[in-house]
Amino acid sequence: MTLNLLQGIKDQAYQLGFSLVGVTTAEPLPHADVFNSWLDEGRHGEMSYLNTPRSRLCRGRPDLILPACRSILVLGTRYPAPTPIIAAINSNLHPHGRIASYAWGADYHDILPVRLRSLVTFIELQVGHSFPSRWYTDTGPLLERELAQRAGLGWIGKNTCLISPEQGSYFLLAEILLGIELEPDQPFNPDRCGTCRRCIQSCPTGCILPDRTLDARRCISYLTIELKGSIPAELRPLMDGWVFGCDVCQSVCPWNHFAAVEGDPAFHHSLTRPAPDLQEELTLSANDFNLKYRRSPLRRAKRRGYLRNIAIALGKFHAEINLVPLTEVLMHEHEPLVRAHAAWSLGQLHLESARHALEEAAKVENDPLVMSEILAALAMRRYVI
Repeated sequence: MTLNLLQGIKDQAYQLGFSLVGVTTAEPLPHADVFNSWLDEGRHGEMSYLNTPRSRLCRGRPDLILPACRSILVLGTRYPAPTPIIAAINSNLHPHGRIASYAWGADYHDILPVRLRSLVTFIELQVGHSFPSRWYTDTGPLLERELAQRAGLGWIGKNTCLISPEQGSYFLLAEILLGIELEPDQPFNPDRCGTCRRCIQSCPTGCILPDRTLDARRCISYLTIELKGSIPAELRPLMDGWVFGCDVCQSVCPWNHFAAVEGDPAFHHSLTRPAPDLQEELTLSANDFNLKYRRSPLRRAKRRGYLRNIAIALGKFHAEINLVPLTEVLMHEHEPLVRAHAAWSLGQLHLESARHALEEAAKVENDPLVMSEILAALAMRRYVI
């Protein structure tokens, strides 16, 4: 394939909204063993889809996904960096939560596949025939960041994110496996993290490991999105108001401070407020949640998971203003998971009125999970009038 074709493909990708574009081969990836060892250690938590035989086999072998694959187009879409708005408006009198900036706008699973399909159509028109292809954006058994590094887009930082020296790390990655051969880009080999450890030191739950992997079981993004059951009690006080995802390890990275790049308009905060009103969100009915977040990444957590996160975030403030909404949830919410975490947050208030609410709930509660949380909250014995 000619260099003119390759440049035309890259130019088209940029026009479609991709900020990073590179090409690599379909050769096996050397770090697949690291991924499998990570699975063996259980650090994927409850994300069982990562630990299937197909996932283990194909992560390091793109040719097993598409036997006709001759090259891989790797793309990155920049989303908006977080802003200091949350710190400015938060207070005990008006508590707000925190949402990771990639989730402020449309769900990338809805936006990027359309662009990928369009790019494949463009390439087929340029070469004059159809060919086998597959495209993914966080949906296929691929080691996306290693492919991106090998395609020259950046390096994998200590925070486990792909970092571009010009544009930072606020990227959504996507790949197109192509049944045609394109000239590959040179891998990005330098490690520009140096001795910096800001991401590791700043992680609220200490989930970032020294080998550039993380323990998902402690990661706030995993806890608020992927984990479907109760969040471990010892991690709840460390979540710092995050109700969907987390930006800490990226926001402290110096490479993001240097990158003055606008995010893709599709992912600006048009659908989700970066700092949602916690008391308001706690009242969302199932229908309200589905209508409000039907095109947002927040739908992934489902209402029960999102309200669980909201309840925990309210526990951060230790404010009497949260007594009534939390009590209302504990007494009337139909989802046990949400009631259970509301009970925990009531216990964090350390108020005699909160103890009374917990005791009243214990008289009528019949779910063992919720009852265990009520009893644990009552056992704290730190209530004041």
